[in-house]
Formats: sequence, structure tokens, C-alpha cells
Amino acid sequence: MGLVSSALIVVDTRVLGYRQPVKITEFVWPVTGLYLGPVAIAAYRRWARPQSPRWQQRHGRPPKRPRQIAILTGLCVCGAHCALGVILGEVVVSVSGIRIGGDTLWAGYISDYSGAVTVGVTFRYFASVRRGRQRMWDALVTVAKADLLAVTAFEIALFIWLAISRNVTAAEPSMDPTSPVFWFFIQIGLACGFVAAWPATAWLVRRGIKVAPRRGPDRTR
Repeated sequence: MGLVSSALIVVDTRVLGYRQPVKITEFVWPVTGLYLGPVAIAAYRRWARPQSPRWQQRHGRPPKRPRQIAILTGLCVCGAHCALGVILGEVVVSVSGIRIGGDTLWAGYISDYSGAVTVGVTFRYFASVRRGRQRMWDALVTVAKADLLAVTAFEIALFIWLAISRNVTAAEPSMDPTSPVFWFFIQIGLACGFVAAWPATAWLVRRGIKVAPRRGPDRTR
């Protein structure tokens, strides 16, 4: 369902022409669909699709967006960092066979968190209009200020769920990246992280530290 939901959002933006005014969101929403499935489609159609020029040409002015949508958008961006980070991290741990204390769980934690931060810095780097070292410095500062708190809350919830899955819920053979069961449990953990990161994201939005992505080369915080 996650894969289908993600594909449907891609088709809507790329094939049907409901392009988003902020290009980063065309990447964020399909990633959100990977772990929230039909819930992501419903949120996308309610809040993101009406922002596209094609929708506005057909239906006129989009509905007014409540303040909570800035929080939702920030959560989706944070979730995209963490979802891609956990995919990259778990694949790296599985392929390399890295273990800490004879287990892959802690190695996965470190790799997943590092992957989420790396993805976040990469997003911010390509969003910055500055060049060279200044561009990288902008990306690092923005991630530290606007993303790190929410990403940390997201990852803690994900890690707690993975520990429960590994030790209580699922048998050891199922908790392997080569098994679809493993990715199903990852999907649940990402949904838990999405909920856990809501208070931190709301606080960042209220303080003006994190703002909804806007049209423009350097307004994607």
C-alpha cells in the first residue's frame, strides 16, 4: 500500500501535471506515501494538490490553509529525512555486516540517524543559492536549527519501536532487511516517529524557527 500510494502521488504530480510550486515537496510527498500510505494521499489531495497551478486554473483560488498545515508540511519534510535515512542505514548495515556488541540493532541506530541527518543536509544544500563552503555552512546551520530537534524525536520513537519489534513482537528471522516483514515493521516505526515528532515540530513552527517550504531557491526551511 505504501508503494502504491507513493506511485499514485508521483503520477499525479509528474504525469497528470499537478506540479508543486515548491519543488522539494514533489519529492517529500511520495516519500511520505511510502510509510503513511492512503493517509498521505488524503493529506496530499486535501492540502498539497490545490497549491498546484493546474488545480488553480481549473478551480480558482485554493482553500485557506490553517496554521496546522505548516506543522504538517514540516513533519513530512522531517519524515522524508528519516524514512530515506533508515532505508539507507539498514541497507548499509545489512550489506556491510557491521555489528556492535554482537548485534546489528545499535549499528542500525547509528546508521539510521546518521543517514537522516545526511539526507537533511543534502536537501538543504541543494536548496541554498550560495556556493562552495558558504552553501554547505548554510545547510548545516539550517539543519541544526530547524530540523535536528524534530528528527531526534522522530528517530527515538522509531528506535524504541524497532527494539520492541526485535525483542518482543517479531521473531529474529523476520527482522532482516531481506524480509518484507522487516520493512512493514519499519513502516509502523516511521508512523510512530511521525506522531512523536509533532510536538517538537509544532514548537519550532510557533517560534518561527521552522517555516513551511515556500517558492524560491532559499526558502525551504
